[in-house]
Amino acid sequence: MALKIEKDHQRFRQIVKGKIRDDLRKFLTRGELLGREGQKTISIPVRGIELPHFRYGDNNDGGVGAGEGKAGDQLDSNEGDKGSGGTEAGRHILEVEVSLDELADILGDQLQLPKIQPKGKHTITSEKDRYSGIRSTGPDSLRHFKRTFKSAMRRQIMAGLYDPDNPIVVPMRTDMRFRSWKPVKKPQSNAVIVYMMDVSGSMGDEQKELVRLEAFWIDAWLRKNYEGIDSRYIVHDVRAAEVDRQTFFRIREDGGTKISSAFHVCRQILESHYSPTEWNVYIFHFSDGDNSSESDSRECCKIMQEHLLPYINMFGYCQVASAYGSGNFINVVHEYLDKNDNVITSRVNTKDDIYDSLKTFFAKGK
Repeated sequence: MALKIEKDHQRFRQIVKGKIRDDLRKFLTRGELLGREGQKTISIPVRGIELPHFRYGDNNDGGVGAGEGKAGDQLDSNEGDKGSGGTEAGRHILEVEVSLDELADILGDQLQLPKIQPKGKHTITSEKDRYSGIRSTGPDSLRHFKRTFKSAMRRQIMAGLYDPDNPIVVPMRTDMRFRSWKPVKKPQSNAVIVYMMDVSGSMGDEQKELVRLEAFWIDAWLRKNYEGIDSRYIVHDVRAAEVDRQTFFRIREDGGTKISSAFHVCRQILESHYSPTEWNVYIFHFSDGDNSSESDSRECCKIMQEHLLPYINMFGYCQVASAYGSGNFINVVHEYLDKNDNVITSRVNTKDDIYDSLKTFFAKGK
């Protein structure tokens, strides 16, 4: 019975995954998902799926075709009740818990994203216990039942105490067997994501919502591919500063724009804390493309070319649409950095573009 329930549960999970997969483009744009984000799982609202349950009813219930009446009679003669509220339960949207790993798997399958191949030397290691054998001493929590039972049975057979007609096996202390382990060092691939966002006057709430959604899905995909992820957040107008995640998405916009200020802060963070031989580095910059001057845009490209691109996995520039921005920065990036394989750009004008933007960033498996 338990096995059958487990199979039914697995089938239900497959139905849920299939529903999410079919509507993935729509789910990518649901801002309310971010509010439900937890440490390991998030709640996904899925329409048209009900939790499996038993339904009980009365076979004597009346209904159309089951009561008294003649051809031509009205089904409802209560004219005075028009407009009154219904009494039946509605079909509500079901929220299901989905792990970030499951969500990332669905994302990767639908977008046909290749698994990321970490770069750099795996000089960071973590120790993990690996069960490597059996021994005669150890804690009860590691007792190996099968080995203990076999040892006790072998002893009773050799001593002539085993009765096949009454197969009672009583282990003694000398029969006890326990799992043994030894610590092993395992290479660990770590990654750091640096998110940079323009918060000048031309970046409004709509633009920041696009950034927030895309950053959430970028984070989900990279966490699927790496054991350890650090996330750093930088905001800038004419000046730049590192902030926490909450501030990154909630800070009010104002002022002019000097994009190079963010690139300088990013360089300082990476050079101070993240050795390129030990960390896989991803930098994402979100802006409407408006900058204080053409010379500052070229300064950004110079910083990237000389100090960042030789050591990082990817620089992703995402330009969001704004009615107030010039949108020229992406053209400068193309002009000066197009020859670098680890530079990828995308445009996001509406929420519907997030799907294609993610595919653009990770199609090469960097």
